[in-house]
Amino acid sequence: QVQLVESGGGLVQPGGSLRLSCAASGSIFSINNMGWYRQAPGMQRELVAAITSGGSTNYADSVKGRFTIPRDNAKNTMYLQMNGLKPEDTAVYYCNAQVRRYYNDIARHYWGKGALVTVSS
Repeated sequence: QVQLVESGGGLVQPGGSLRLSCAASGSIFSINNMGWYRQAPGMQRELVAAITSGGSTNYADSVKGRFTIPRDNAKNTMYLQMNGLKPEDTAVYYCNAQVRRYYNDIARHYWGKGALVTVSS
């Protein structure tokens, strides 16, 4: 089994910063792409940022210049550094990872349970 656990959510004022963490554990041979998604009330889940195992990144236009997605391959951990937060960033943030559990396994998507980020004064 593979588990993804997010941490670091909470309440922050507009303009503030938060850092989310996503730690992968369990039966892991390798992790390919990892990403952060978010879902606001009444909205569809959307991609926020993604990073490959080689470190290439991709960001939603709405967060470019404000969010970064560092990754520590040795620790199977990914982060989302969020600066300049806006009320419209309020959502549940989900971690996703493409994981191979053994050498000739296919890469399967796994999801965390989510971390709530609320941006409000």
